[in-house]
Formats: sequence, C-alpha cells, structure tokens
Amino acid sequence: MLDATEDFTKRLRSAFGCFASGVTVVTLRDTAGTPTGITVNSFSSLSLDPPLLLFSVGSQQVSCRWFEAGAPFTVNVLAADQEKLAWQFAKPLKDKFEGVGWREGVNGAPVIEGTLASFQCRKWSIMEGGDHKIVVGEIVDFGATDGDALTFFRGSMQQLPHSSAA
Repeated sequence: MLDATEDFTKRLRSAFGCFASGVTVVTLRDTAGTPTGITVNSFSSLSLDPPLLLFSVGSQQVSCRWFEAGAPFTVNVLAADQEKLAWQFAKPLKDKFEGVGWREGVNGAPVIEGTLASFQCRKWSIMEGGDHKIVVGEIVDFGATDGDALTFFRGSMQQLPHSSAA
C-alpha cells in the first residue's frame, strides 16, 4: 500500500490534474425540496444499454446522503462561458442557485440553462470508492446542444473549442 502522507497526497492530486476533464454540475433537491448541486469533474458515460453514467462524490459531502437516499439528479455539462457556475456550485453556499437560470426536469431535478448537455437520472447504484462514493445513474431524459466546452486541467478552468468537422 502506498504511503498517504500529505506530500504524497499533494503529488497524487497534481498527477491526477494532468488529465484534462470536462466540468459538470450535478443538480438535485435536498430533503426539504430545495434545489442544490455540486461541481463534479469525475463524470463518465458508462453504458448505452441500459443508458448509464457515473460520477463520484466525496463521502463527507452533505449531498452524498441525498444521492444515497435516491434523489433524482441531473448531470449538467458546462459550456465554456459557464466557469462562474462551476465555481459557484463548488462552494458551500446556502443558495447555490442564486442568479442561475434553470427549469425542472422530467425527473424533478433542476436542469441548468445554457449547458452543452444535460442528463436527467435516477439512482441505479452507489459503490464505495475510498473517500468517495461512485454514483451510477440511469438516464431517463437528456439533451445536447452545440458549443464550446469548459474543461479542468492542472487546477484551472479552460475553454476547449469544438470542431465543426463531423
């Protein structure tokens, strides 16, 4: 087993940062029905049949218990001009949706306006993953548009232009 010292953890985080990823905001409602969400870059497609996706959430995050309880959720893939949203949902704010345009999805979870794609899901399964939980969602509805992507690379947000070539 590798040594989990502070130096090791910093070096590991830096190495993980070498993998550029898209940026998503996963939205849901808390137990009181209030819209909330978290910024997630550990998102991936999983299966076309059945239609599944996955992401991870810190086991100690408040939202983790809502995912475990089966709250429907939406994975919103952020566009290049939505960096402010990524940082807003990354912070522990009382009202994460302040100033955010959104609509209610077919599953009851918020869908953020202006995203590149959105995947409305219900919980399929949750697995242990060290200090995180791996959430697998079954996609019940989705949508996608054209545009440039917001990416996360080496600790900063960047824009990734799309190619018009198909």
